Amino acid sequence: MKIKTILVPIDFSSHSEKAMETAVEFAKAFGAEVHLLHAYSLPVGVVGPYDYQIPANILTDMRESAKKRVDEEVSKLADSGVPAKGVITEGLPTQAILDTAEQLGADLIVMGTRGLTGLKHVVLGSVAERTIRQATCPVLTVHVPDA
Repeated sequence: MKIKTILVPIDFSSHSEKAMETAVEFAKAFGAEVHLLHAYSLPVGVVGPYDYQIPANILTDMRESAKKRVDEEVSKLADSGVPAKGVITEGLPTQAILDTAEQLGADLIVMGTRGLTGLKHVVLGSVAERTIRQATCPVLTVHVPDA
């Protein structure tokens, strides 16, 4: 198996931190490049139950903040000797992961997993589960035990 491009979806949680650490080990072993992906979404213009409209600049601020954090993570990976790039996109996480993996020609997706329970899990599933079912490349999920 050749692994040259590893996609790591990140949400800045301990789960995605552990996934990045795992991806770094794979990248070093295979001489691969890591692509960090952060997907965000906020329904701009939607009026909430209290007639409060979400200002458009909030989305811009979210994007800039996410870009800054992704750039910091990319720098850390580069400092550890792993070639890395960051991708920021607006959209639902699973679709963003699948689209980015296809665009990059990713050989592997490494992502954290969190368990949802009850009806929410049955109805929605998890991003990791949907990614595993729909991805065209292997997906490695990394579990972080609850403290």
